[in-house]
Amino acid sequence: MEEPPSATAAEPSTTVLRQKRTRGRTQTTENPERTTAGSDQEERESSPDDFKEARPRAKRGRPAAAAAAGPSAAAPQKLAGLTLIEVIKGNGKLIPQAVKLWVERYEKDPKPAMVELLMMLFEACGAKYQFKGELLDEIDVDDVVVALVELARSGNVEDYQSSKKKEFKNFKENLQSFWDNLVRECQHGPLVDQILFEKCMDYIIALSCTPPRVYRQAATLTGLQLVTSFISVANTLGAQRETTRRQLDAEKKKQTEGPRVESLNKRFSMTHDKITILEQMMRKIFQGLFVHRYRDIDPNIRMSCIESLGVWILSYPSLFLQDLYLKYLGWTLNDKSAGVRKASVLALQNLYEVDDNVPTLGLFTERFSSRMIDLADDIDISVAVCAIGLVKQLLRHQLLQDDDLIPLYDLLIDNLPEIRHAIGALVYEHLISQKFNSSQSGAKGDGSNSSEVHLGRMLKILNEFSADPILSIYVIDDVWEYMKAMKDWKCIISMLLNENPLIELTEEDATNLVRLLCSSVKKAVGERIVPATDNRKPHYSKAQKDVFEHNRRDITLAMMKNYPLLLRKFMADKTKVPSLIEIIVHMNLELYSLKRQEQNFKTVLQLIKEAFFKHGEREALRSCVNAINLCSTESQGELKDFARNTLKELQDELIAKLKSAMKEVADGGDEYPLLVNLKRLYELQLTRAVSTDTLYEDLVSTLQSHTSRDHEVISFLLLNMSLHLEWSLQSIITSETVSEASLSSLLVKRNSLSQQLEYFLNSPPELEGNPANQLACRVCILLSELWFMFRKTLFASTNLERLGYHPDASILKKFWNLCVQQLSISDETEDEYANREYIEEANREAVIIAAAKLVANDVGSKEYLGPEIISRFLIHGTSVAEIVKNLITCLKKKDDDLPKIFFEALKKAYQRYVVQLSESDDESSASKCFQECKELAARISGMFIGAARNKHRSNILKIVSDGIEYAFLDAPKQLSFLEGAVIHFVSKLPTSDILDIVKDVQSRTENVNTDEDPSGWRPYHTFVDNLLEKYAKNEGIQDEQDAPSVKRRGRPRKKRRGKGLFDEQSSSEEEDLISASDHENAQEEENKQDDEDDDEDAPLIQSFRSSAKLRALRVARAETKAR
Repeated sequence: MEEPPSATAAEPSTTVLRQKRTRGRTQTTENPERTTAGSDQEERESSPDDFKEARPRAKRGRPAAAAAAGPSAAAPQKLAGLTLIEVIKGNGKLIPQAVKLWVERYEKDPKPAMVELLMMLFEACGAKYQFKGELLDEIDVDDVVVALVELARSGNVEDYQSSKKKEFKNFKENLQSFWDNLVRECQHGPLVDQILFEKCMDYIIALSCTPPRVYRQAATLTGLQLVTSFISVANTLGAQRETTRRQLDAEKKKQTEGPRVESLNKRFSMTHDKITILEQMMRKIFQGLFVHRYRDIDPNIRMSCIESLGVWILSYPSLFLQDLYLKYLGWTLNDKSAGVRKASVLALQNLYEVDDNVPTLGLFTERFSSRMIDLADDIDISVAVCAIGLVKQLLRHQLLQDDDLIPLYDLLIDNLPEIRHAIGALVYEHLISQKFNSSQSGAKGDGSNSSEVHLGRMLKILNEFSADPILSIYVIDDVWEYMKAMKDWKCIISMLLNENPLIELTEEDATNLVRLLCSSVKKAVGERIVPATDNRKPHYSKAQKDVFEHNRRDITLAMMKNYPLLLRKFMADKTKVPSLIEIIVHMNLELYSLKRQEQNFKTVLQLIKEAFFKHGEREALRSCVNAINLCSTESQGELKDFARNTLKELQDELIAKLKSAMKEVADGGDEYPLLVNLKRLYELQLTRAVSTDTLYEDLVSTLQSHTSRDHEVISFLLLNMSLHLEWSLQSIITSETVSEASLSSLLVKRNSLSQQLEYFLNSPPELEGNPANQLACRVCILLSELWFMFRKTLFASTNLERLGYHPDASILKKFWNLCVQQLSISDETEDEYANREYIEEANREAVIIAAAKLVANDVGSKEYLGPEIISRFLIHGTSVAEIVKNLITCLKKKDDDLPKIFFEALKKAYQRYVVQLSESDDESSASKCFQECKELAARISGMFIGAARNKHRSNILKIVSDGIEYAFLDAPKQLSFLEGAVIHFVSKLPTSDILDIVKDVQSRTENVNTDEDPSGWRPYHTFVDNLLEKYAKNEGIQDEQDAPSVKRRGRPRKKRRGKGLFDEQSSSEEEDLISASDHENAQEEENKQDDEDDDEDAPLIQSFRSSAKLRALRVARAETKAR
């Protein structure tokens, strides 16, 4: 198969149009003139039984006179005085009648009608051009087209297709409808006279190769529609030819010769000749128009071509289903426009859906199948989804090997749900139901056996992802919609309970099947098992909610008797218990009472309680707590009381076990029982208050008496103390009356926890020896929560004002130093501890959130903590940067003193550079710190863009003036602050302010000899030079602006005449030259450029025009320096 042309087609110049070209006229002899006598002779030779051409019938009930009067008599008054283009511009209802009237005029007097039709074609392209009918045969097509191009060059054209006007919204559809009606109306006459449509095609092909985009659009649309309409007529004629052939074969079998056989032979020959002429006209348009326009620079034109080609191949395979035409679909799979790629993929999908087409597509598939597979990972989502559907078609016809699909399976865990679900459908049909391979079809029989087969195949797939439960859940989510076996609850439960001796599950299979059951239950009741990319809450219709409720009922009925059996069987398995227990949250607990299954409900609760004390992992504990809490609130009557009693028993037993464990540790025993029970208490306190008289005091006593213990034990002691304190505070806030004793008790508890946490701010031995110190992170987070809970602003002017608390500056500084230690942990170290339990609650993201929370809520010294946080904006990775960015957004909304905070942040970043420069001999480390300072300044100054420059001009000036003051405070030691920070903000100021800043800076050195320390004063000279250059450049731009203009995005547009349809320049390339405006249209799909700085917006020529001004300013600076 051929390779695609290497270069994109360009438009031919107008000089080429002047050349006499052979337009591929069909080389057939013209038909002899049809005389009346000849027609009568044909009528006499045909018998009444012969084939009669189908003619439009009069509508039922229509008077015969009206039917015989013809279209002229029935023409509506609305057509009177309307031109063809006016009919097309209308609503389209008058097009069929207008076409009939035009055909009548053509049959009476061809030349004026032909001129009328061509005028309509030119006006559809947007140009008004007229010539006389008597000159129609003498006028050369090229001369007319050149004149039309000149009209476009002068701007005398309109673009109806791209117009936003309401009256043109149906123009494209109406234009297609007109030509389709014209072809159908002419199929019994002028269609094959090789005059009317030959002339039209010459003009259409010529116009499709002109530079103006509007001409190419209209001509391409018309030419493509003509081929489509020709195919429709050819198919009708083909059916008639086939009928005639069968009749002829039947007559020949009778072995009789006579008028009927002769008439059938003549009719067969005439029909065949018409089809041949139509196919010649199709080829002419294809060669003259399609082969150039399918690679037009306008993506809409390319897309129209490919969409039409797909329709042609599908509807007329006898001509178009061959590699000569198929190759264009293959080539455009690589088109830069997503719309064109999608059109090509959809066309191929339609072709592969027809089984009879597949043998002919063999060579094409071999050549382009790899590209089809690659498109499944296309950058455009819609193209990728369509490509996956195309791959499914190839699999259905067994045109791909299994190894070819390996790259696609990675898309099962893609971020985009559309891609994942499309791949899920492919995986289900190919690997699970095996629809594409009859030899591998699953077991035949009842639904249960089929479900077991499908589930078995699904488990084999999940085994590939068993190392990561999250990936397994992604795969389940992808396939769930298509796999009915996942909703066969009875079958899944039966397999888990080993009720079928023929099915043996391995331990890994059982784990995956339990995970599948839990995930499927969630999906069935409308829960998400994979986080959404937009984080929006799903909205469901009433019908969907009814389906979810029906599924909930089915799940409950299937689980009701088997739930205790499953829990008993897998009670000791920590990987299965969390998923199994979580299922009850999604069941309809009311059915236990309605179905008289109270005993099973009680058994389940007892088993959940048993699991709570049998396991110490977070997932298991959290599932147990959530399940019992839900049962104690959602169950009915007696069962609700039983659930509450079970929860109370669990709580009492936990407190007893915890006190026993603390006593054991106090006696020098093992710490593991203490740690496990602290975890259980923590998970329970996350959902409800656990009130006991001495629990808090026992926790404090344990923490104080044994300090050199495991980090986890200390962390959970502090966590439980903090939660207990939070529940106590909540109780006081919500109470109508508060006793003095309860307030005093709360203050004692608060001070005790604060004292314990502040102990860890002094770098005690407990925090040493662990690079990713989870305890240190917990201390930072708990301190932040404590200060936030008891912030003074919450209790000001209330009866609880004495609860307000504000940390002093020394404590706040120690707190931030500990935070910085955790933020400075390397990515490698953090990844090493990524799989630890509860790590997401105690990492550097959690630490920076805790610190930012204090600043955002005015807790602590915002003037100290705010700049410290912002100064580390870009140091600790993207996740921390995003949190700091949100903090800045929050501070902006509060209209705080941002300039001061920003300036202090820049100072702190610069001071880190100074310290590094003085304390270390490593120049690379100091250079890195200075670069961080510059990046911070660039990022902060980048917030003042567009309209924000004028709005925040005073703030920018404040930062600049304070920065200059700070830089000269200890000159020349701190002058590098000008280059590292201040210069980025100066670029956001108007020219007049820049000049004032230059004068201010220069005045500070009037009596200073900067030559004594050239290296020290180098940042000063660099700063001034940059300011002068900036000023000169802006001044040059303003000189060019004689009148105010609206600033637009991107680069300045070139000046052009007329409608901007094409450039003034053109070359003599064989293919089309495309105008600059066409390039702009082609780039509409690409992202627009961001707003540039003023100096970047300026054309390069301004740099040269302002050079004199720049030199003058430098001379002035040199004179000042000399003085």
